[in-house]
Amino acid sequence: DYDGIMSEDVMDKIPIKQMNDYAISKWVNELQIMNSAAMYGTETVRVRLFNVYGPGEHYTPYRGWIPTFIYKALRDEPYVVYLGHKRTLEYIDDVVRALANIVDNFKPGEVYNLGGDELYDIKYVSDMILKLLGKDDSKVIYKEAEPFTTRIKRPDSSKAKRDLGFKITVPLEEGLRRTIEWFKKVYGFEGEAREL
Repeated sequence: DYDGIMSEDVMDKIPIKQMNDYAISKWVNELQIMNSAAMYGTETVRVRLFNVYGPGEHYTPYRGWIPTFIYKALRDEPYVVYLGHKRTLEYIDDVVRALANIVDNFKPGEVYNLGGDELYDIKYVSDMILKLLGKDDSKVIYKEAEPFTTRIKRPDSSKAKRDLGFKITVPLEEGLRRTIEWFKKVYGFEGEAREL
């Protein structure tokens, strides 16, 4: 695990003993891809996604924190926000465009990070979701940063910008509004997200 900027060569620099289970699972997946390329000549491109959100991601207790926050807030159920955690956020449409561009710009063996430039405090995102829903934070449980996780996660996406035209075009507020509208429709809640 790391705090700060994640470069494409992170697997060469960070010892595996410093990682949490989630990070180890991603590491192993990349090793499998590299092994396939070395053993069988499989032409691959490794792409790392960072906190992609948007319509289509259903709530489960084992998935992303944005769907959890929205789902729990809609149902007036408590949820945990870890203080001091910061992440980049990428709306699904922006990520899909970059992934589609790999086909036209395929470079075997390349590694791309698809993450935005702006860091968002997770509490700030929770507060924005609650405001869009017209709710307060009375159901939010605030806790100090989790042990064995990355407090600040910021990828270096310069290669993806250069090679794939990756850029964030959907602002956070608009992306959250679209995601909330999708959740309301799918889970049977009435009303539209509010303006901030």
